[in-house]
Amino acid sequence: MNQAMLLPFYLGFLAWLCVFCVKAEDPYRFFTFEVTYGQISPLGVPQRGILINGQFPAPTIDCVTNDNVIVNVINKLDEPFLITWNGVKQRKTSWQDGVLGTNCPIPPKSNWTYHMQMKDQIGSYSYFPSTKMHRAVGGFGAINIRARAVIFVPYLKPVEEFTLLINDWWKSDHKVLSQTLDSGKPLTMADGLLINGRVSSTSFTVRGGELYMFRVSNVALTTSINFRIQGHTLTLVETEGSHTLQEAYGSFDLHVGQSASFLVKLHAPVKDYFIVASTRFTKPTLTATGILHYDGSQTKASLPLPIGPTYQIHWSMKQARTIRWNLTANAARPNPQGSYHYGTIPVTRTVVLANSEANINGKLRYAVNQVSYVNPKTPLKIADFYNISGVFNVNSLKDTPPSFSPILGVSVLGFTLHDYVEIVFQNNENTIQSWHLDGSDFWTVGFGSGVWNSTLRKRFYNLNDAATRHTVQVYPKSWSAILVSLDNKGMWNLRSTIWPRRYLGQELYVRVWNDEKSFQTEYDIPENALRCGLAPLK
Repeated sequence: MNQAMLLPFYLGFLAWLCVFCVKAEDPYRFFTFEVTYGQISPLGVPQRGILINGQFPAPTIDCVTNDNVIVNVINKLDEPFLITWNGVKQRKTSWQDGVLGTNCPIPPKSNWTYHMQMKDQIGSYSYFPSTKMHRAVGGFGAINIRARAVIFVPYLKPVEEFTLLINDWWKSDHKVLSQTLDSGKPLTMADGLLINGRVSSTSFTVRGGELYMFRVSNVALTTSINFRIQGHTLTLVETEGSHTLQEAYGSFDLHVGQSASFLVKLHAPVKDYFIVASTRFTKPTLTATGILHYDGSQTKASLPLPIGPTYQIHWSMKQARTIRWNLTANAARPNPQGSYHYGTIPVTRTVVLANSEANINGKLRYAVNQVSYVNPKTPLKIADFYNISGVFNVNSLKDTPPSFSPILGVSVLGFTLHDYVEIVFQNNENTIQSWHLDGSDFWTVGFGSGVWNSTLRKRFYNLNDAATRHTVQVYPKSWSAILVSLDNKGMWNLRSTIWPRRYLGQELYVRVWNDEKSFQTEYDIPENALRCGLAPLK
């Protein structure tokens, strides 16, 4: 009798336990990406593009901090294919990074499923194909990671968010662009500029008096881009996962691979206004426009377009120094960003990386510290996991620019897990550079002209409130310095985001390692991992 009376209690407790366990696990979001060719005409000329689920640009991934994002990529192209998730840290699992140093590409007419967690991240990001020159004709989209409901956000909630992808564009097929680079010739300047895949017809409808957020990512191949909205002020609130001091800007430079979020208060008279993106440091200047359409407007946007900077390098460097960490605000976690005193941590190693244009075997290449990277047939991460010899050597790249002639090679810098590293990007060329590190963000502590030396730290480094990012620009004949805590074990791509340069060798890999084999620091190779090169069969 007592057992019969207790049965409902036990059943109720079991049901509560099940619900608790389900709620304790972070949510899952499932996506299927069908990758195909399709005809598009961004510049009015029909050409073959790469579509995801029939869309150009590709679908936006909207998620929340700590969400598990599962993306099944079905490759219906005629070439192997990978997607990389620009700025997603892939905690403890560089297996999901989607670059040739960590993953075998997805063969044609097959699929592979990425398993990612947006662990302790918020902010605006992007994704794009990492193979060949595929991203030149599409396959790119946005990733928006919003804060959990229990986490305070240090700005007023906007009534709506808009996502903008801005990029340069060529009328040529991606295979033609590859052939040009493979023949040892540089690409010509882009044929045009796009906002969400269009030159001039992207429109956003808004209501006067309201507050809106614009999430903007530069997914270009080669070009820094200035962004602005006619008659309105951009209030910067976030850059690639950092909540920033809320500075107001009339226009804002976004370099290749960078993302930012702006609040815009709709205070102007009811009419239409131009949204403008224009190239930086190019001759001629390319421009794309969109429309900010006030609800009820009967008046079209009027010329002239708001003026933006063109080649003013000092203007851009000065603006870059105004992007500062909001020390009292939290990001994905409840603790303030400023509770991490990055400027007081001893540096374990300094690396100076110099980019260069090279002629190797009679063909154009690009190099880092005189080594032009060549992808081996076996991904570095797989070779590392299975101890396959002959694929790469740790510290095959010098910590400072050497004096020998440029060579082809497999560049890997080795670090110990939790090393705190200073990396200086030295640009002795006349063109702007942009660098991205997978697996970690970093503090952009310094920008300066000329050749870097250690005495410049006291004069130029911001060791108090530099913002964290995953991509940093390096101005012509200048240097940029970052500090990075390498607390994410794995094999991580450090690459030029100027895609033709990366295609021709301006990249390397950072191996973050310790001898402990534990799921506390790194997950094993996934069950579904693709095999290629010297990788053993399952």
